[in-house]
Amino acid sequence: MAPRSQRVEVDGRHLTVSNLAKPLYPNGFTKGQVIDYYARIAPVMVPHLAGRCLTLKRFPEGTDRAGFFEKRCPSHRPDWVPVAPGPSDRRGGIDYCRIEEPAALVWAANLAAIELHAPMAGHEHQEMPRAVVFDLDPGPGTDIATCCTVAGRVREVLATVGLDAWCKTSGSKGLQVYVPLNAPAPTHEATAGFAKAVGTVLERQTPAEVTTTMAKSERPGRIFVDWSQNAFHKTTVAPYSLRARAEPTVSTPVTWDEVEACATGEALLRFDAGEVLDRVERLGDLFGSVLTLQQHLPAADG
Repeated sequence: MAPRSQRVEVDGRHLTVSNLAKPLYPNGFTKGQVIDYYARIAPVMVPHLAGRCLTLKRFPEGTDRAGFFEKRCPSHRPDWVPVAPGPSDRRGGIDYCRIEEPAALVWAANLAAIELHAPMAGHEHQEMPRAVVFDLDPGPGTDIATCCTVAGRVREVLATVGLDAWCKTSGSKGLQVYVPLNAPAPTHEATAGFAKAVGTVLERQTPAEVTTTMAKSERPGRIFVDWSQNAFHKTTVAPYSLRARAEPTVSTPVTWDEVEACATGEALLRFDAGEVLDRVERLGDLFGSVLTLQQHLPAADG
C-alpha cells in the first residue's frame, strides 16, 4: 500500500505532501497529479503570481463537491510562504498568501488549492493595477467561439488607441483579454472605466450580441463583457491555474491566431493539464509580455 504522505524537496525546500492517490476530479485525476502539474508549470506560472495577494479556492473532497475560497493564508503555512495584507471587505484587513517560488506553489497544491485567483495589482502598490482585464462571459446560447469573435473586436478597438492585448482561456466557459500597463498612474477606477467604455462601444455596435449589464436576465444570447473584474477587491483566475471542472482544464494563454481560428469554428480552445505542459515546452510563456510591456491608457476626455 502506498504511503499516505511523503517528504519532497523543491529547490531546497522540504515539505510533506499527502493523499497523493486521492482522486480530486471525477475522471480520476489525482491529488498527486495536481501537485505534479503545479510543480512542473511553476517556472512559467510563479512570475504571474509573485508579489500578489492570492485567494486560494480549495477542493479537499474533489471538484464534484463544494469547494471554498480562502483569502486568509493558513496559520500552519511554512515560514518561507510570505503573506501580505490585501483587499478585504472586513475591517482590519486579511493577510493573504504570496506565492514567490515553486515550493510555495507545491505547498498550495497540497492543500488541494486547485484554483488560484490573483488581483490585477501587486501587494506593494495595491491601488495601481498592472493590467486591464476584459472578462468575456458567454451567456446561454453562446459559447467560446462567440467569445473569440468578441475578443477580436475588443482587440480592434484597443488598436485604435495604440494598445496591445493578450488572451487566455478562463479554463471554464469564457475568455479573458489582458491589456498590460506596468506603468505608474492608472487606478482601479480608471481601468474599470476604460474596460466598461470599450464594452459599451461593442454593445452599441451589436446590442444583440454584447452586453455590459450585470443583470443575468440580459445575458441569454450575448457575451457579457465583465468590466467589474478590474475593481480593487476583485480577483481573476491566474494564468495556468487549474479549474475545478469535471476534468483538469487550465486557464491557458493562447495566440491571436488561435482566437481567430476558434471564432471561425476551426479550433476549440480547451486545454487540460497535460496539453498545457506540452504547449509551454513548445511555445514558452505566451503571457510573458503581460508582465513586462509598459502601456498607458488614453487620457479621459475632459
